[in-house]
Amino acid sequence: MTLEQISGVRIPDSKIAREVTALIRDTESDLLFHHSVRVYFWGALTGKRTDLIFDPELLYAASMFHDIGLTAHYENSHLRFEVDSANAARDFLREHSISESDIETVWNAVALHTTPGIPQFMRPEIALVQAGAGMDVAGRGYDQYTDAEREAVVAACPRGHDFKHGIIDAFYQGMKHRPETTFGTFNDDVLAFKDPNFRRIDMCSIVLASKWDS
Repeated sequence: MTLEQISGVRIPDSKIAREVTALIRDTESDLLFHHSVRVYFWGALTGKRTDLIFDPELLYAASMFHDIGLTAHYENSHLRFEVDSANAARDFLREHSISESDIETVWNAVALHTTPGIPQFMRPEIALVQAGAGMDVAGRGYDQYTDAEREAVVAACPRGHDFKHGIIDAFYQGMKHRPETTFGTFNDDVLAFKDPNFRRIDMCSIVLASKWDS
């Protein structure tokens, strides 16, 4: 896959990046694959605009792996899908002799991308994966990108027909067998939207039902 430069941002031209692209292309649906590439571009464009110093290769790896835990390979997993995704990225990078420090950065970027209020205070790659995912899924920061940037990214990596419902369904298919893992993130909104029988975990009820006397 070759993409032209978009506002000074391009996919890293490295052996690892090419192998990441091939692996995710062979593993994910068109919807998730193109979403992941767009997450990289939104994140890198944000980093460039805000003068963050980041490693494009690490950002690309984290962006591409961030949703792999939603795929059918993990249909029997009872970990959070973000953890499955982070572990997959970790295992891939270890096979390519990436430093443990850089692997930790990628792991955190993937594992925390659905956890609000924390990533933006961590290393740039971690902050930018969440920023990119938030832009692509929820339109967060939409107006901070130029019309030309949005058009170029979507032309290179199309959203396709009805991406909004498509990504909600992809989330649901990847989490419906492990509803307990959605506690503490907005992932439980997806199950509540798709499954009328889903019941959210209520933290106050857990506290009040604990074995403590008071």
